[in-house]
Amino acid sequence: MLEHVRTSIEVSSECSKEERLEWLMKAYGDDIARLAFTYMKHKQLSEDIAQEVFIKCYEHLDNFRNESSYKTWLYRITVNLCKDKLKSWSYRNIVLTEFFSKIKSTSQSPELELVGQEDKRLLSEKILALPIRYRELIIFYYYEELSYNQIADLLDLRLQTIKSRLHRARLMLKKSMEGCKINE
Repeated sequence: MLEHVRTSIEVSSECSKEERLEWLMKAYGDDIARLAFTYMKHKQLSEDIAQEVFIKCYEHLDNFRNESSYKTWLYRITVNLCKDKLKSWSYRNIVLTEFFSKIKSTSQSPELELVGQEDKRLLSEKILALPIRYRELIIFYYYEELSYNQIADLLDLRLQTIKSRLHRARLMLKKSMEGCKINE
């Protein structure tokens, strides 16, 4: 438990490279895999990407300059690896069938839980159907709870570009959800 309480500064200054990597994997491993899944839409591919992220992290950990947080740095590596994979021939020839869901359930009864799961599935499918440039903003803003500035830094885009794309993404998502029955 104490491992997760450490800050990135404490981790970088007092731990060995292996200890830092282990801490990063524990702290951000699930988030990295989930982020990769939002791009790849396939569990196995997202796990492969997450492994590649931490391999790259280990290789370049000594060069980390603390200009951003470890989380932002790992997200940047993840996004770049995912985009490279999406451009590859092998990915373009794979059929994708899975979806993601990180929305926390607040249902109490089994019936409400089942209805909530169906709503999550539908929303997840609609989000994953968005073009990547809009999907990634929805994921970063709503699921990863990053600020506009963090997203702009992560994607190396202007703040106004982030705001306008997120607005368009919301409109696209709203339009795709019209006619869908969501239980509230």
